[in-house]
Amino acid sequence: MSAQEKRRESRFPGSLFALYFVTLLLMSGIHMGLVTLINENLHWPTIVQVLIPTVYWGLVAGALTLFTRYKIVKTYDQPMKELAKAADKVAKGDFSVYIPPIHTSNRHDYLDLMFLDFNKMVAELGSLETMRTDFIANVSHEIKTPLAGIQNYAQLLQRPGLTREEQETYISVILSSTRRLSSLVTNILKLNKLESQQIAPQFESYDLCGQLSECAIRFESVWEEKQIDLEANLEDRAIIRGDASLLELVWNNLLSNAFKFTEPGGTVTLRQSSDETHVTVSVSDTGCGISPEAQEHIFDKFYQGDTSHATEGNGLGLALVLRVLQLMDASIQVESREGVGTTFTVQIPIRRASEREQTV
Repeated sequence: MSAQEKRRESRFPGSLFALYFVTLLLMSGIHMGLVTLINENLHWPTIVQVLIPTVYWGLVAGALTLFTRYKIVKTYDQPMKELAKAADKVAKGDFSVYIPPIHTSNRHDYLDLMFLDFNKMVAELGSLETMRTDFIANVSHEIKTPLAGIQNYAQLLQRPGLTREEQETYISVILSSTRRLSSLVTNILKLNKLESQQIAPQFESYDLCGQLSECAIRFESVWEEKQIDLEANLEDRAIIRGDASLLELVWNNLLSNAFKFTEPGGTVTLRQSSDETHVTVSVSDTGCGISPEAQEHIFDKFYQGDTSHATEGNGLGLALVLRVLQLMDASIQVESREGVGTTFTVQIPIRRASEREQTV
């Protein structure tokens, strides 16, 4: 029997009413026997003949009433009171509430399934509350760090007798902190809009290879400064249907991370290929790599494998990448070995205009 069918079952089954019916018939038969015995054999006074059936039916009515109340309390009233108490605790912020099902899993009825759904809902609310708390804590930390830098170096600028070189150093640090703060706020707003679907992908046909080349060229000053070799293996053209501005954010984040974590003299490799169903883009580096434990969390908001925060970043880049690719029905995978390097592989489904129109 399916879960939906079990939900429709009554907690007062027909067998219970059949029991009532049979019991009343039996009691009626006993009544008739008493009346016959009293009238024909015992010849008791009239008042006794009236009193005995009255007392008898009073006892029968009382017993049935008590039994009915017991069944209602046990079957429905008590579970509903437990649910009400649990709901009150949840309303007051206690997400550790759990209501055990009444029956075993093979005998679940609609009330058991209601309790299971309630437990699942409370667990999800607890998870959301934890995420909200962590998000606030992370945002506070990420904002506090650059603000502290701005405040400290602004105070240093007020000191008399500073040389021109010291002034330029302090100003440079302040500007770097403001850029980091601005990037943090911008990424938070972008991620919020993406997750709340305030930004809807605008699908259009464009050349992915041209976009990848342009994104890579923007990091020319970085790879020249760090003397990093950039190897690119791209097709001449690869026309896809996607949101060019959102996918540009993906490539910029992946390339930025690759150059950031690659030591001077290392190599960053950008590859692109396509088949009948997908276009595949991979970004590889010869950097420090990512531990297996860190790989499980790299797409979480504010997660940074570098816990010292020695490298510039706010831990939102890959969370943005993942959300954009989800909106594109695309996927991303990571392969990494510590001390060897990391490869991010993105697969984008090839869509035709008619296919996209059907899904909109």
